[in-house]
Amino acid sequence: MSSTPTTTGSSPLARAAAIAAAFAIVGGVIVVPLASVFFEALAEGPAAWWRAIAHDPDTRHAIWLSLTVAPVAVAFNTVFGVAAAWLVARFRFPGRSLLISFFDVPFAVSPVVAGLAIVLIFGRQGLLGPTLEWLSLKVIFSWPGLVLATTFVTLPLVVRELIPVMEAIGPEEELAAVSLGAGGWQVFWRVTLPNIRWALLHGIVLANARAMGEFGAVYVVSGHIAGATDTMPLRVEKLFQEYRTPASMAVASVLASIALVTLIVKFVIERRIEAEFHEREGLAPPADSPAVASLAIASPKEAVA
Repeated sequence: MSSTPTTTGSSPLARAAAIAAAFAIVGGVIVVPLASVFFEALAEGPAAWWRAIAHDPDTRHAIWLSLTVAPVAVAFNTVFGVAAAWLVARFRFPGRSLLISFFDVPFAVSPVVAGLAIVLIFGRQGLLGPTLEWLSLKVIFSWPGLVLATTFVTLPLVVRELIPVMEAIGPEEELAAVSLGAGGWQVFWRVTLPNIRWALLHGIVLANARAMGEFGAVYVVSGHIAGATDTMPLRVEKLFQEYRTPASMAVASVLASIALVTLIVKFVIERRIEAEFHEREGLAPPADSPAVASLAIASPKEAVA
């Protein structure tokens, strides 16, 4: 069994310089701006921070809206991601590669363009506008539009986590369960889901983080109406434009706190993936990355081959 080298033959001075440069860049680009958000948010004291969050009805509504829109979008993407990954990993059919490429469209298209496309389809003058108006359904400038835009921008995150895992696992265990008389749901709950659970949870965490912070697509479809369609990112921008910097930073600190919690959860999941891999094979994953670790947990022998 070969071990992965930890050095490249460079001198200790060069390695130290590279490490120092990496810490300096991370500190200057990530840590310092993030710390400044919390510093500005608490500049007038915790009481002022709490007033900005709890005593402003528009801010409270923005927080509530974000905490309801994101889970709905993530739930849809979870169901879609599992089904789409299973389809792609278990079947070969004409257009399969094209379908996989379509999964990446939300990554390639600007969120603003995505929001505009949703308006052109579901807006009053859009393709489905007259039909929606006849049915008395409102999508644009309302809660369904926010969910639709958020779902679009987070669509690839779960399915892209699951496809390599399910392909590495292979269908053998599922076929064995079917041959023993298991039904479709039994195969899913007792065979498929346990094998993909950590990759699925990792994709859900990433999708939730993306959904909570979405700005561009939501900005277009929401109409940024205070107390109605403002999410937390939109509320931060609006407060800042109104020169209410402490209040803006207070809402931004809530978003930043959610991001930090997400980062901790992501770290725990990755460590759990590595620990389970170690339990199965008695060795560490070949690389410290979620994708490699997910592949390793799904099929250790293929991952380290």
